[in-house]
Amino acid sequence: MSLDVTLQTDPDAVLDDPIAEARRQVEICNACRYCEGFCSVFPAITRQKVFADGDITQLANLCHNCRGCYYACQYTEPHDWALNLPRALGEARVDSWERLAWPGGLARVFQRQAGAVAAALVVGFAVMFALIALLPGGGEGFYAYLSHGAMVAIFLPAFLFPVVSISVSIRRYWVEVGVGRVTWAALSGALSDAANMRNLGGGQGQGCNFEKEERYSNGRRHVHQAVMYGFLLCFASTSSATVLHYVFDSPAPYGFWSLPKLLGVSGGLLLVAGCVGMVMLKRKADPKLGTAGQGGAAFVWLLGFVGLSGLLLYAVRGTGLTGPLLALHLGAVLTFFLLTPYSKMAHGFYRLTALVKDRVGR
Repeated sequence: MSLDVTLQTDPDAVLDDPIAEARRQVEICNACRYCEGFCSVFPAITRQKVFADGDITQLANLCHNCRGCYYACQYTEPHDWALNLPRALGEARVDSWERLAWPGGLARVFQRQAGAVAAALVVGFAVMFALIALLPGGGEGFYAYLSHGAMVAIFLPAFLFPVVSISVSIRRYWVEVGVGRVTWAALSGALSDAANMRNLGGGQGQGCNFEKEERYSNGRRHVHQAVMYGFLLCFASTSSATVLHYVFDSPAPYGFWSLPKLLGVSGGLLLVAGCVGMVMLKRKADPKLGTAGQGGAAFVWLLGFVGLSGLLLYAVRGTGLTGPLLALHLGAVLTFFLLTPYSKMAHGFYRLTALVKDRVGR
């Protein structure tokens, strides 16, 4: 098969101008159309002929990096066009997170030195909590080390900051890609796609090619679901504890069969299992098809450590390890909150918005 197109062919350009390189490859894909049924990206490509920067940003965030298109493509290296669409869209995706993040500049720092930044913050905050714990306590359980008032004073602003930051970033994304008028059908369809991670099934439900190249696997889909639902269960645990404390005047600590504990332990186990699974699958995947930044790996390690330290903290309660482990766990949680707008955690919000935009454009 031959295509009558004349385009620049510099595969290294993806590092210099990710939007331009992604546009070059998308235009070739639009002329070929061999991968039309693979996932939501390719039907979206075929709906237009000219791709503005916002169109490339939308396609990049719609891409789930399943890599099936790469293994099916006849224009990858050693062909002169050297297509590597998963990597090109991945770099454009990271570029959008960096450009649209608020406050600006912090996302770029995190992507370049993610591991060092996350580790330094966890240790620094853990020391801070350990010093606070030296002050007289005022409650039972963990509140004997850190009062309820101190926890609220520290973590409420830390929770509100990423909410505001991500809201500003998604608003910028919304304007750049031109989402348009959202109907209930588009919103519900996007939520359904996100909940079952349909695009990680390769669009056909047989799985993707992330870790097994030409062979299909649903492994990545399953570990992503474990992380997502584990996080949601942990959030539900904290929310239920808040309701019990302020509405029903029932402060912590809670027993194992209480709603906060059941949700928290289940969520923690799913988080740890999902993050371990992600690390294992990443080790099997071809690194040339991913992005060069450190943000994704550091985020997985941080999130997994939050879940693991929470489970260990519950296991050692009442022993001499409670205080040090509580400081370390709270340091990890605080770091996770503050880095959320700049880590790969933000990609879930971008991807959901991209799914809404895709549904609107159908």
